[in-house]
Amino acid sequence: MPWPSWSWCCGKVLIMLNKWDLRFLELTALVGSWSKDPSTQVGAAITDSRNRVISLGFNGPPRGVEDRPDIDRETKLRRTLHAEQNALAFARHDVTGCTIYVTHHPCARCAAQIAQAQITRVVCNAPDPAFATRWADDIAEAKLILNQSGVVLVSLET
Repeated sequence: MPWPSWSWCCGKVLIMLNKWDLRFLELTALVGSWSKDPSTQVGAAITDSRNRVISLGFNGPPRGVEDRPDIDRETKLRRTLHAEQNALAFARHDVTGCTIYVTHHPCARCAAQIAQAQITRVVCNAPDPAFATRWADDIAEAKLILNQSGVVLVSLET
């Protein structure tokens, strides 16, 4: 799927994404496909200022916790680590000043962890309408957290 090279950022300021932004967004889609979750496959990639991958993550349960298809949705959601959380947990280097790329808009909980880790930029795909409606309050809170902590949010508009 070709990615558009233009995006809306920070209150609708038009910017151009570079080739690395597009490549890393494609990488997050691949990483997200590793998730066993049939309804939402999320991938994340943390990169440094020299475009080196620091860490990858996808959504799923913690190591050693059962991941059966017959587990009800609410239980699954309580058990699931988000892609951003896994990428942060598996980073073996300091992520201060890094960029995190995510297939979906970060939730408020992940936005708080991203800000606390001192990541300075988030690049994500714009949520599809159904996802945006279902997670509207959480996305609004995430935007507030990222804005107040000085993290630049680039949400790709299709």
